[in-house]
Amino acid sequence: MTPDCSFLEDLDLADEQLSFADGRRESHAADWGTEHNDGDGVVPDAVVWPESTDDVSAVLAAAQDRGVPVTPYAAGTGLEGNAVPAHGGISLDLTRMDDVVDYRPEDFQIDVGPGIIGSDVDEYVASDGLFFPPLPSSGDISTIGGMIATDASGMQTVRYGEIADWVLGLEAVLADGTVIETGSRAIKTSSGYNLTDLLVGSEGTLAVVTEATLELAGRPEQIRGGRAIFETLDDAAEAVFDAVRTDVGVAKIELVDGLSARMANEYLGSELPDAPMVFLEFHANHGVDEEIELCRTIFENHDVVRFEMSDDDGEMDDLWQARRELAYAVASYDPDLEPLHPGDVTVPISSYPETVHETKRLADEYDLLVPCFGHAGDGNLHYSVLVDPDDPEQVERGEDLYRTLVDLAIDMGGTATGEHGIGQGKQAYLEPEHGAGAVEAMRTIKRALDPSDTLNPGKIFPETADGERIRDPEQ
Repeated sequence: MTPDCSFLEDLDLADEQLSFADGRRESHAADWGTEHNDGDGVVPDAVVWPESTDDVSAVLAAAQDRGVPVTPYAAGTGLEGNAVPAHGGISLDLTRMDDVVDYRPEDFQIDVGPGIIGSDVDEYVASDGLFFPPLPSSGDISTIGGMIATDASGMQTVRYGEIADWVLGLEAVLADGTVIETGSRAIKTSSGYNLTDLLVGSEGTLAVVTEATLELAGRPEQIRGGRAIFETLDDAAEAVFDAVRTDVGVAKIELVDGLSARMANEYLGSELPDAPMVFLEFHANHGVDEEIELCRTIFENHDVVRFEMSDDDGEMDDLWQARRELAYAVASYDPDLEPLHPGDVTVPISSYPETVHETKRLADEYDLLVPCFGHAGDGNLHYSVLVDPDDPEQVERGEDLYRTLVDLAIDMGGTATGEHGIGQGKQAYLEPEHGAGAVEAMRTIKRALDPSDTLNPGKIFPETADGERIRDPEQ
């Protein structure tokens, strides 16, 4: 039955904060991943743009009373359908809540709304020599709220950690409209349950974040970047493992295979070598040259062909643009081929070389194009299985290859998703990774905080893939 959202017209919302128009609703039926992978998004019945915590609270309280689902939405840059409605209802677009609420440079802290773009935070604090270290590669187009929802991470995770490591506290609204505050401005606390960490990565299924207190860091005085070119991908992966194991002071260490380099060249008109590469960036306040030379020595032990470094901002921008644009390059590479689900496995660093090797071995075995790249320093491998969507046999092979790689990562003690979240795309792997008991504990938490399953139903839990909702039996 289609949810009745007409009650929204009775709330204290301005006309421009509410839309039932087809175009507006359809634009909220997909994110980047579902749009580029022919996902079947469910069109919401209404779109609401809250402009305050009170707006969010009013919408949620009224929606819960009427059994209407609410799906938080922001920039739509997710890859697993996290913000795509599964049961219609309300798409709660938080992009207008994009203010800097408070800024305390002396404490290295900033309070922001969930709709602010990540790179805007960096720009706001740059004049004080500060930055927000854990921004993902999509930080210039994705919102802080979306990053918190998926516990995102990026190219600097190997040194600085993920989003969760930089969130001190949250203001959030529960499904019934109750506003809560978690954490504090202190950089550590042992007071009560850690509700901040519970909400980070919960994909909007437990609460809607309306404000976040973020920790900042001082910009390093020395930044040097470059790339290392290898004869084989195995050499490159082993070199990364050796560098991380040796604790080289690297802030970014990204693996790019030769196929991905060719795709980037076609998409950007760049001139990357047609060879496996490791992109590097070093951050330090002193001694950066020593760290670079240590890395060079380690890479030479793995038959590096060329090791090139630069401190020229323009050269480094060109280098990192190629890495940032790889997802777009892969998607547009061949008009007859489409990428299946976005690969996002992460394994213990000692297993990274084997994971990379197996990915390419399986690509050859299945006779499919599988470009590989990723945040190698923290064991994160992104891969795309390219198939002809009009060839059922090829699609079946691609799906089998994809599943095999995720199963391999889990068997190695890794995870099905290092930074994209479970959403709708990886629900089948939740129980194999965590076990039935842990997943049932997650369901118990969900029912306790959201007994009517108002918030983002159809996400994370395996049974919701079939259209069910995680409701309290007594509701």
